[in-house]
Amino acid sequence: MLERIFPRNQHPIERILRVVVGLVLLSLVFVGPQTLLGLVGIVPLLTGFIGSCPLYTACGMSTCSIESKEASRQAG
Repeated sequence: MLERIFPRNQHPIERILRVVVGLVLLSLVFVGPQTLLGLVGIVPLLTGFIGSCPLYTACGMSTCSIESKEASRQAG
């Protein structure tokens, strides 16, 4: 059921990059003067953990490979 709400549409490397960028931006809240920019880091962090980007879903895009999509369907 969760796959219908959040379809997997991110490549694993992209997911890792999103988590790293999210953590870097979020760290600005604690060590830098950019509080608002730091809070924006929550978005790539969450989409990286979930593996689904709502903007990709709305546009019908996907960077996830076909093999990864089929493996996630069989597992779930």
